[in-house]
Amino acid sequence: MDTAGFVEAVEDGNRTELSRLGSSKSLYALTGGELDADHVYAVVETLANAQADRYEPWADEADGELADVLTAAADAERERAADAAGETDESVEGGLFDGLDDCEGTAEWAAGLVAATIVTKKLQEQLVGFFVGQADPTTASTFRSYGDELGERREAALAALETVCADESEWETAVDAAGGVVTAAYDVYVDRLEAMGVNPKPVC
Repeated sequence: MDTAGFVEAVEDGNRTELSRLGSSKSLYALTGGELDADHVYAVVETLANAQADRYEPWADEADGELADVLTAAADAERERAADAAGETDESVEGGLFDGLDDCEGTAEWAAGLVAATIVTKKLQEQLVGFFVGQADPTTASTFRSYGDELGERREAALAALETVCADESEWETAVDAAGGVVTAAYDVYVDRLEAMGVNPKPVC
């Protein structure tokens, strides 16, 4: 397997989950139905800190290219969290990236980073749409730039993944780990919507 095959396996194996995470219901779920700018910024803060909290200890244990990619991702998400915190006094429930806690070892760490980046890209697209709808083109543009950053992060993470997967077994382990991250995020999405009496299945 190579990086293209890895991405194909993860996306094909989680097509429905990723589609629904990229739907207009995602922000509704993550804000607990409070779909206003304060709560949306709280989502950004919470998700960014959750990622940084995972990547930092991984970076401390990893070496070489993977350590560099994880450090850069952690620093960027920590900065994003701080920026968002300056825009809101609200808080929201976390948990979307709890699947990262199950990643162990370099192949799974790299795979988890790729998966989290794929999930975050889906949410980033909804953030752009939200702020466009709020007639806030400046913030919408900021989150468009975040999408570019996520694309670069994914490519860097994939390059690092290629350096740590020594055989087909490790590639398969990486695919399973990435799928677990996506599934955990989707489970949170479903649980939050169902708790509010909303059907999570139809894609908006």
